[in-house]
Amino acid sequence: MNYFKTALLLAALTALFMAIGFALGGQGGMVIAFLVALAMNAYSYWNADKVVLRMHNAVEADEKNAPEFFEIIRRLAEAADLPMPRVYLINSPQPNAFATGRNPANAAVAATTGLLDTLSMEEVAGVMAHELAHVKNRDTLVMTLTATIAGAISMLANFAFFFGGNRNNNSMGLIGTLAIMVLAPLGAALVQMAISRTREYAADRMGAEICGRPLWLAEALTKISAGAARHRSPAAERNPATAHLFIINPLSGERMDNLFSTHPSTENRVARLLGLAREWEAASPASAPAAPPRSESRHGGPWS
Repeated sequence: MNYFKTALLLAALTALFMAIGFALGGQGGMVIAFLVALAMNAYSYWNADKVVLRMHNAVEADEKNAPEFFEIIRRLAEAADLPMPRVYLINSPQPNAFATGRNPANAAVAATTGLLDTLSMEEVAGVMAHELAHVKNRDTLVMTLTATIAGAISMLANFAFFFGGNRNNNSMGLIGTLAIMVLAPLGAALVQMAISRTREYAADRMGAEICGRPLWLAEALTKISAGAARHRSPAAERNPATAHLFIINPLSGERMDNLFSTHPSTENRVARLLGLAREWEAASPASAPAAPPRSESRHGGPWS
């Protein structure tokens, strides 16, 4: 259902783009605008991981500078049947994490020092399993496609401001042009946010399957949401376009679903994970996914 919903939203975004393009410049203008927008976003597609990591001053981690964290990622990647991603740390007190990269072979995962200091190792495993689920589901590719189309719509809205609508379309006047300028980017943003929320729910479920314990992620989400409300992320505030990548919105402490939220509410996500845990408890133990070895740490990782 999540994949079907994502496909419908992408189709709606594409239809909106094509309709606005034809209204503004006819068939020729639509094609030209799309090609220019595609070229702009192609650079982002091939370099998105490097750009985002640089924006947040991420430092690559390995067995030497973060052995336990690196080992968690290694075990989870094996459980998810994924290539080992590049691992990064971000020096920030806000607990958070994200994944980036155009495909599993070129993926990177990053966590803040605040995440590692705040959560237990089991909760860290739940969070990073969620990020690897994004990699496995190729959500970064989906969001790149979404950004490409949304960027093209914004470009068409700018064309409306400078050049007006299609001269052969008498229905386009000042009011119609202004409506396109305002409503087209807004509609694109709403669809983009809806796709992001849909993919978060899917990654929560698959992440729980990868680590084998839905409650690890449920407990982590509650802590991260509270921590994100207490600690600001200056890098995220400077680059709000990257907010949808994080497991919890780094820009604000939003607590409920709304049209302008890039993430589902934490309460809704936790409720779904608790329901999944109850389903697994009711099933036979043999049917539940195998969990990675449990550590002795229960109250925060050994990172400082």
